[in-house]
Amino acid sequence: MARLYADEQFPFEVVEHLRNFRHDILTVQEAGNANLKIPDDQVLTFASDNERLVLTLNRKDFKRLHRLFPTHAGIVICTDDLNRLALAQRIHEALLKEYPFSGKLISVVRPAK
Repeated sequence: MARLYADEQFPFEVVEHLRNFRHDILTVQEAGNANLKIPDDQVLTFASDNERLVLTLNRKDFKRLHRLFPTHAGIVICTDDLNRLALAQRIHEALLKEYPFSGKLISVVRPAK
């Protein structure tokens, strides 16, 4: 399964669901990088240096970083969904379709109501 790095604002409940799908996820908090105001480009560098895709709700900034630094390990940008299990399922399904991940920007959007 995928190796992911969840940024600081990413919902931990979704992380737990993704772990149940057997994804290897390191959170910013677990890496000891919480509350340090680390810029997004350094989050991307840390993830890529550790061969992990960034997992984020910060769509705008990471789309920009993808354009500026296209040789990353992968980025998964998501629209938030209060149904955390449904969000995790959509991410899991997108990851299954997109392998290999290197250099890819994977967009996971909440379905229209």
